[in-house]
Amino acid sequence: MGQQHFEFEYEIKASPKVLYPYISSASGLQQWFAEKVTVKNAELFIFYWDNETHTGHLVQNKVNKSVKFDFTAADQAPLSAVIEIKLDVSELTNATYLKIFDSASTFKSPADAQELWDYLTDKLKEIVGS
Repeated sequence: MGQQHFEFEYEIKASPKVLYPYISSASGLQQWFAEKVTVKNAELFIFYWDNETHTGHLVQNKVNKSVKFDFTAADQAPLSAVIEIKLDVSELTNATYLKIFDSASTFKSPADAQELWDYLTDKLKEIVGS
């Protein structure tokens, strides 16, 4: 079975300036995305989920716009395991959208991925009061 890519979009009633620390810092990510997050240097994030560690290299970081983490292990070079989180503002409605691009998850179905991202995003919305 080939690698799956998932894309999700959520409207969040908060500005990119408010949301950005929650997608780009260890303390922000730890509040909604992972059980624990530590940073070894500015670009090496260690995520803890279900008593397992996962190393994500911050390969893209645009202030108040987006972050991209690459979880690809050196021995898995042909496959890309990436999670990208973007903050987009609609020019028409001025609403902020959280866009998720996930090729790192190993879900059996798109519904499982949707359920997880819905849950995580609901946690984020609760934190920012959206």
